[in-house]
Amino acid sequence: MALIELIDLNKIYNTTAVPVHAVKDVNLSIEKKEFTAIVGPSGSGKTTLLNIVGGLDKPTNGKVIIDGVDLSTLSESKLVEYRLHHIGFVFQAYNLIPVLTARENVEFIMLLQNVPKAERRQRAVEVLNAVGLSDKLDIRPAQLSGGQQQRVAVARALASRPNFVLADEPTANLDSTSAEALLDLMEELNEKFDMTFIFSTHDAKVMKRARRIVTLVDGKVDKDERTR
Repeated sequence: MALIELIDLNKIYNTTAVPVHAVKDVNLSIEKKEFTAIVGPSGSGKTTLLNIVGGLDKPTNGKVIIDGVDLSTLSESKLVEYRLHHIGFVFQAYNLIPVLTARENVEFIMLLQNVPKAERRQRAVEVLNAVGLSDKLDIRPAQLSGGQQQRVAVARALASRPNFVLADEPTANLDSTSAEALLDLMEELNEKFDMTFIFSTHDAKVMKRARRIVTLVDGKVDKDERTR
């Protein structure tokens, strides 16, 4: 069974005078341990597709099935709970909480998961060590570089022990050195721990690392290529 199945997926926004068909008849299967990039020009539907896969947005029609669970069958509260326990998110804007330290930011999602305090702390320290921030545990986001903040965001996503990680333009705000370091880390996590990553990206550096590239044009899958 595939980790993620997208079946006849469509998303139409009716918030403007002319309806916007952001995702059109998308059918995709994502297997465990994939390192997949969703690419395409601005407005092609990349972020919308990622948001639907992550349960942050609902399709107009079609199905998202994750590990055999059809997200459309879940109530709003069950969907929130499912996201919390099964899906890791890395956003372009980092979305760190300014008043919390790096460790506290990583612990926060585990607090929501009701993970005991001692285990929260241990896991937070472990993942921050893994992303190379063992000396930044008690530092707040404003005192960290963009690359370091993005690493905290990755650590937070991993600490929840998700089935997979969705990363929306994760390198967009990073210089090339920080971007390459982040991709090195994600590749290592993918290979060592079988962590599945799905990116939306414009970045050639991400595309070069991806083992599968799905190209969207006007909301449709135009190409689906395995690169290695």
